[in-house]
Amino acid sequence: MQDIKKKAVLLLSGGLDSATVMAMALKDGYDVYAVSFRYGQRHSVELDCAIEQAAGSALQHKIVDIDLSSFGGSALTDDIDVPKHDGVEELTDEIPVTYVPARNTVFLSYALAWAEVLGANDIFIGVNALDYSGYPDCRPEFIAAYETMANLATVSGVKGQKLTIHTPLIDLTKAEIISRGIELGVDYAKTTSCYDPAPDGRACGHCDSCLLRLKGFSETGEPDPRGYM
Repeated sequence: MQDIKKKAVLLLSGGLDSATVMAMALKDGYDVYAVSFRYGQRHSVELDCAIEQAAGSALQHKIVDIDLSSFGGSALTDDIDVPKHDGVEELTDEIPVTYVPARNTVFLSYALAWAEVLGANDIFIGVNALDYSGYPDCRPEFIAAYETMANLATVSGVKGQKLTIHTPLIDLTKAEIISRGIELGVDYAKTTSCYDPAPDGRACGHCDSCLLRLKGFSETGEPDPRGYM
Protein backbone atom coordinates (compact mmCIF):
# COMPACT_ATOMS: atom_id res chain seq x y z
CA MET A 1 0.00 0.00 0.00
CA GLN A 2 1.40 3.37 -1.02
CA ASP A 3 2.12 5.81 1.80
CA ILE A 4 0.01 8.96 1.73
CA LYS A 5 2.20 12.05 1.84
CA LYS A 6 1.62 14.62 4.56
CA LYS A 7 0.32 17.90 3.19
CA ALA A 8 2.16 21.12 3.96
CA VAL A 9 1.58 24.76 3.04
CA LEU A 10 4.69 26.69 2.02
CA LEU A 11 5.09 30.47 1.93
CA LEU A 12 6.87 30.96 -1.41
CA SER A 13 8.18 34.48 -1.95
CA GLY A 14 10.38 33.92 -4.99
CA GLY A 15 13.47 34.55 -2.88
CA LEU A 16 16.51 32.48 -2.06
CA ASP A 17 15.32 31.39 1.38
CA SER A 18 11.85 30.15 0.47
CA ALA A 19 13.19 28.33 -2.60
CA THR A 20 15.58 26.46 -0.29
CA VAL A 21 12.79 25.65 2.16
CA MET A 22 10.67 24.32 -0.71
CA ALA A 23 13.47 21.93 -1.68
CA MET A 24 13.87 20.84 1.94
CA ALA A 25 10.15 20.17 2.38
CA LEU A 26 9.99 18.18 -0.84
CA LYS A 27 13.04 16.14 0.16
CA ASP A 28 11.34 15.37 3.48
CA GLY A 29 8.45 13.85 1.55
CA TYR A 30 5.75 16.48 1.99
CA ASP A 31 3.00 17.13 -0.52
CA VAL A 32 3.69 20.85 -0.81
CA TYR A 33 1.09 23.52 -1.55
CA ALA A 34 2.73 26.88 -2.22
CA VAL A 35 1.19 30.29 -1.59
CA SER A 36 2.57 33.64 -2.73
CA PHE A 37 1.20 37.14 -2.30
CA ARG A 38 0.63 40.14 -4.49
CA TYR A 39 0.51 42.44 -1.50
CA GLY A 40 1.11 45.87 -3.03
CA GLN A 41 4.85 45.47 -3.39
CA ARG A 42 6.48 47.91 -5.79
CA HIS A 43 7.87 45.28 -8.15
CA SER A 44 6.67 41.94 -9.47
CA VAL A 45 10.02 40.23 -10.06
CA GLU A 46 9.71 38.09 -6.95
CA LEU A 47 6.29 36.81 -8.02
CA ASP A 48 7.64 35.93 -11.46
CA CYS A 49 10.37 33.90 -9.71
CA ALA A 50 7.86 32.21 -7.40
CA ILE A 51 5.71 31.17 -10.36
CA GLU A 52 8.76 29.74 -12.14
CA GLN A 53 9.92 27.87 -9.03
CA ALA A 54 6.51 26.34 -8.34
CA ALA A 55 6.06 25.33 -11.97
CA GLY A 56 9.49 23.72 -12.00
CA SER A 57 8.52 21.52 -9.05
CA ALA A 58 4.96 20.91 -10.30
CA LEU A 59 3.43 22.27 -7.10
CA GLN A 60 -0.10 23.49 -6.62
CA HIS A 61 0.49 27.22 -6.31
CA LYS A 62 -1.86 30.03 -5.34
CA ILE A 63 -1.18 33.76 -5.63
CA VAL A 64 -3.32 35.71 -3.18
CA ASP A 65 -4.09 39.40 -3.67
CA ILE A 66 -4.04 41.62 -0.60
CA ASP A 67 -3.12 45.29 -0.29
CA LEU A 68 -0.65 46.18 2.42
CA SER A 69 0.29 49.25 0.36
CA SER A 70 -2.96 50.85 1.54
CA PHE A 71 -1.24 51.25 4.91
CA GLY A 72 2.23 52.10 3.57
CA GLY A 73 5.02 52.57 6.06
CA SER A 74 7.60 50.50 4.17
CA ALA A 75 10.01 51.15 1.33
CA LEU A 76 8.65 47.99 -0.29
CA THR A 77 5.05 49.23 -0.44
CA ASP A 78 5.24 53.03 -0.20
CA ASP A 79 6.96 55.94 -1.91
CA ILE A 80 10.05 55.63 0.28
CA ASP A 81 13.58 55.17 -0.99
CA VAL A 82 15.14 51.74 -0.45
CA PRO A 83 18.34 52.24 1.59
CA LYS A 84 21.56 51.42 -0.29
CA HIS A 85 25.04 50.67 1.06
CA ASP A 86 28.52 50.09 -0.32
CA GLY A 87 29.12 47.00 1.79
CA VAL A 88 27.57 44.64 4.33
CA GLU A 89 29.68 46.21 7.09
CA GLU A 90 27.47 49.32 6.83
CA LEU A 91 24.36 47.42 7.96
CA THR A 92 23.23 48.27 11.48
CA ASP A 93 21.04 46.65 14.16
CA GLU A 94 18.25 49.14 13.49
CA ILE A 95 15.09 47.73 11.92
CA PRO A 96 15.23 49.10 8.36
CA VAL A 97 12.47 50.89 6.51
CA THR A 98 12.15 47.84 4.23
CA TYR A 99 10.29 46.09 7.05
CA VAL A 100 6.64 45.69 6.01
CA PRO A 101 4.41 46.07 9.10
CA ALA A 102 2.71 42.80 10.08
CA ARG A 103 3.57 41.12 6.77
CA ASN A 104 4.50 37.69 8.13
CA THR A 105 1.57 37.77 10.56
CA VAL A 106 -0.80 38.37 7.65
CA PHE A 107 0.90 35.85 5.35
CA LEU A 108 0.88 33.12 8.00
CA SER A 109 -2.82 33.73 8.60
CA TYR A 110 -3.59 33.04 4.95
CA ALA A 111 -1.37 29.96 5.04
CA LEU A 112 -3.17 28.81 8.17
CA ALA A 113 -6.56 29.18 6.49
CA TRP A 114 -5.46 27.11 3.50
CA ALA A 115 -3.89 24.50 5.78
CA GLU A 116 -7.23 24.08 7.57
CA VAL A 117 -9.06 23.58 4.29
CA LEU A 118 -6.45 21.09 3.06
CA GLY A 119 -6.31 19.20 6.31
CA ALA A 120 -2.60 20.03 6.58
CA ASN A 121 -0.89 20.22 9.94
CA ASP A 122 2.37 21.71 8.68
CA ILE A 123 3.36 25.17 7.44
CA PHE A 124 6.84 26.02 6.14
CA ILE A 125 8.31 29.52 6.14
CA GLY A 126 11.83 30.65 5.29
CA VAL A 127 12.46 33.10 8.12
CA ASN A 128 16.01 33.48 9.37
CA ALA A 129 17.38 35.12 12.51
CA LEU A 130 21.09 35.29 11.66
CA ASP A 131 21.98 36.82 8.27
CA TYR A 132 18.84 38.94 7.96
CA SER A 133 17.73 42.58 8.24
CA GLY A 134 16.47 42.42 11.82
CA TYR A 135 12.76 42.15 11.13
CA PRO A 136 10.78 41.39 14.32
CA ASP A 137 8.54 38.85 12.55
CA CYS A 138 11.51 36.66 11.61
CA ARG A 139 12.47 35.81 15.20
CA PRO A 140 11.95 32.42 16.87
CA GLU A 141 9.86 34.09 19.59
CA PHE A 142 7.37 35.34 17.02
CA ILE A 143 7.06 31.95 15.31
CA ALA A 144 6.55 30.16 18.64
CA ALA A 145 3.88 32.66 19.69
CA TYR A 146 2.10 32.39 16.34
CA GLU A 147 2.11 28.60 16.47
CA THR A 148 0.55 28.71 19.94
CA MET A 149 -2.14 31.09 18.69
CA ALA A 150 -2.81 28.94 15.60
CA ASN A 151 -3.44 25.88 17.73
CA LEU A 152 -5.93 27.82 19.82
CA ALA A 153 -7.69 29.40 16.84
CA THR A 154 -8.40 26.41 14.58
CA VAL A 155 -10.80 23.49 14.57
CA SER A 156 -7.92 21.06 14.08
CA GLY A 157 -6.05 22.59 17.01
CA VAL A 158 -9.08 22.32 19.29
CA LYS A 159 -9.42 18.66 18.28
CA GLY A 160 -5.81 18.01 19.24
CA GLN A 161 -4.33 17.86 15.74
CA LYS A 162 -1.35 20.06 16.41
CA LEU A 163 -0.22 22.43 13.70
CA THR A 164 3.54 22.94 13.38
CA ILE A 165 5.24 25.93 11.78
CA HIS A 166 8.56 24.74 10.35
CA THR A 167 11.44 27.22 10.15
CA PRO A 168 14.37 25.08 8.93
CA LEU A 169 16.54 28.13 8.17
CA ILE A 170 15.97 30.00 11.42
CA ASP A 171 19.49 29.53 12.83
CA LEU A 172 21.51 29.18 9.61
CA THR A 173 23.82 31.74 8.04
CA LYS A 174 23.13 32.77 4.46
CA ALA A 175 26.17 30.77 3.35
CA GLU A 176 24.83 27.67 5.11
CA ILE A 177 21.44 28.16 3.47
CA ILE A 178 22.99 28.46 0.01
CA SER A 179 25.20 25.42 0.56
CA ARG A 180 22.18 23.38 1.64
CA GLY A 181 20.23 24.54 -1.39
CA ILE A 182 23.02 23.66 -3.77
CA GLU A 183 23.12 20.15 -2.26
CA LEU A 184 19.38 19.88 -2.98
CA GLY A 185 19.67 21.16 -6.54
CA VAL A 186 18.06 24.59 -6.06
CA ASP A 187 18.49 26.78 -9.14
CA TYR A 188 19.32 30.11 -7.55
CA ALA A 189 19.18 31.82 -10.95
CA LYS A 190 15.39 31.52 -10.54
CA THR A 191 15.43 33.42 -7.24
CA THR A 192 15.61 37.11 -6.44
CA SER A 193 16.53 38.87 -3.22
CA CYS A 194 16.63 42.50 -4.34
CA TYR A 195 14.41 45.16 -2.76
CA ASP A 196 14.89 47.58 -5.67
CA PRO A 197 15.42 45.65 -8.92
CA ALA A 198 15.65 47.10 -12.41
CA PRO A 199 12.61 46.70 -14.69
CA ASP A 200 14.34 43.77 -16.38
CA GLY A 201 14.77 41.98 -13.04
CA ARG A 202 18.46 42.63 -12.47
CA ALA A 203 19.34 43.19 -8.81
CA CYS A 204 20.69 46.50 -7.50
CA GLY A 205 23.54 44.91 -5.52
CA HIS A 206 23.41 47.54 -2.77
CA CYS A 207 20.24 47.04 -0.72
CA ASP A 208 20.40 45.09 2.56
CA SER A 209 19.05 41.92 0.99
CA CYS A 210 21.43 41.99 -2.00
CA LEU A 211 24.43 42.55 0.26
CA LEU A 212 23.50 39.64 2.54
CA ARG A 213 22.94 37.41 -0.47
CA LEU A 214 26.27 38.38 -2.05
CA LYS A 215 28.04 37.81 1.27
CA GLY A 216 26.51 34.35 1.47
CA PHE A 217 27.61 33.36 -2.01
CA SER A 218 31.08 34.79 -1.41
CA GLU A 219 31.46 32.70 1.75
CA THR A 220 30.44 29.53 -0.09
CA GLY A 221 32.87 30.20 -2.92
CA GLU A 222 30.03 29.83 -5.42
CA PRO A 223 29.11 32.51 -7.98
CA ASP A 224 25.71 34.14 -7.64
CA PRO A 225 23.83 33.29 -10.85
CA ARG A 226 21.42 36.23 -10.48
CA GLY A 227 22.12 39.21 -12.75
CA TYR A 228 23.12 42.53 -11.19
CA MET A 229 23.06 46.09 -12.51
